[in-house]
Formats: sequence, structure tokens, C-alpha cells
Amino acid sequence: MLKNKKTSVLLPIGIIAILIIGIIFGSRLFKNNLFTVMKVPDFELTDQNNQKISNKDMLGKVYLVEFFFSKCPTICPVMNSNMKVIMKEINNPKFGIISISIDSYNDTPEVLKQHATKIGVTSANWHFLTGDRTYIGKLADSFNIYVGDEEEDGEGLNHSGMIALVDEEGNIRCRFDDHKMPILYYSGLNYSDAAGKIPKFTGKFHPDRDFLIEDIKSLLK
Repeated sequence: MLKNKKTSVLLPIGIIAILIIGIIFGSRLFKNNLFTVMKVPDFELTDQNNQKISNKDMLGKVYLVEFFFSKCPTICPVMNSNMKVIMKEINNPKFGIISISIDSYNDTPEVLKQHATKIGVTSANWHFLTGDRTYIGKLADSFNIYVGDEEEDGEGLNHSGMIALVDEEGNIRCRFDDHKMPILYYSGLNYSDAAGKIPKFTGKFHPDRDFLIEDIKSLLK
């Protein structure tokens, strides 16, 4: 009888242990299932508080990188809004955002500080960066995120709405699409359809924002 009682006690303990191991392994497996695109390019720029911020400063944090400018009347407000939702949802000191201005002539640290205040940024981990325009253009090329050539008339302030996800070790990561291909970067835009095929400034769908929240939380575990 004593042996059977011990067995009946040990059995649920064993099941619980297996479940815990499964949860831990599952989270690690999901991290590994995020594709490693490349190492984040080296950067060092000045933020809205006149502080130098580099990729080395961001080691140990999961963070997002976007290119934008404060006077942008089209996609930037949408991207800023989606970033704010992500920042609020994650609410973790080990998460940050890097927003790099492509309008260095206007976006001084003082202007970027005003911009951060205007859109309601409260996190100390959201850095709006500025610096030499040629340097920033080359940096965007290193990220493989489109930014218009500053020497082309009317093109210098064109940019993509794509966002890079960087893990704690400084690797750009991404999930796979339905065809098992890495998406490389996430969209910061809104869409008129749930599948994220038709961009629309006032669209109520933002699938990549939801993907980012899920993937950031996984990387932070």
C-alpha cells in the first residue's frame, strides 16, 4: 500500500515537471524559430537628449529600428502611433525603440525632443536619433531598409515603413511567412484588410504590429 501511495504522489509531480520543461523548451524553440537576418549594423548617433546612442548601448535589450522624420505628413504618424501601442503593450525596461531621422537638417535634438513630447513619448528607452545625413543614408543601406538618396530632387525624404527587430545579442530577427520564408522586416503601417495587403493610413488592421508584440515578448523571455 505504501508503495502505491508514493507512486500516486510522484505521478502528478512528474507530469508537472514535464509540463514546465515543455513550456521552457517551447519558448526557447520559438526563439530559435525566429530567423536570424544578420548582425545589426554598427551605429552611433545623437538622441533627443543630446546623448550619444550606439548599437553597443542597446546590447542586452530587445529593440526596434525605424527610419522616419518629424515633419512627415504621411506614414510617419502611423508608424509613431503603432510604436506607441507596442511600447505600452510590452512595458518592459529591457525593450527599446530606435527612431532614426532622415531629415538631419530639420530634426535637431531639440526638435526631436519636441516631437517626442508632442506624440506623448514617456519611455526613456525610446531614442529619436539624428546625425550626418550621408552617414544615415549609408546606415539605412546597411539595414537594407529603403531611404531616398538625399541628392535626388524630391527623393531625399522618401522612406519605407519597414521596421527591424533586434534581439538582446544584437541580431536582426524575424518570423517566417505562410510559405516558410523569412519576412526579414515588419511593416509599421495600417491596412484596410486583415491580411495586410492594402496599406491605408486610417486602416483598422495592423497585422505586423501584432506579430511584433508577440515576437518581442518571446525574445524577452
